[in-house]
Amino acid sequence: MRMDVITTLKIHENTKRDLDQFREYKNESYDEVIKKVVFIAKTCKAEPELSQETIQAIEKARERIKKGKFLTESEARKRLGL
Repeated sequence: MRMDVITTLKIHENTKRDLDQFREYKNESYDEVIKKVVFIAKTCKAEPELSQETIQAIEKARERIKKGKFLTESEARKRLGL
């Protein structure tokens, strides 16, 4: 079984602050944030019309999360009977 290789990236403090704005929750890793940003960039390039819809959906979801309007995994499992 292959383990993922972990590397260190040097970024400017203002870049880190910009990445922080994409965090959806406090403990979200920078790896998760960067993957999300890369996904959005690829989507924008491949499907510009869809990307606008995706960006708007992400922004709405982020606002709901900030307001505390979301289900935890355990709450979702309970509702789905899992």
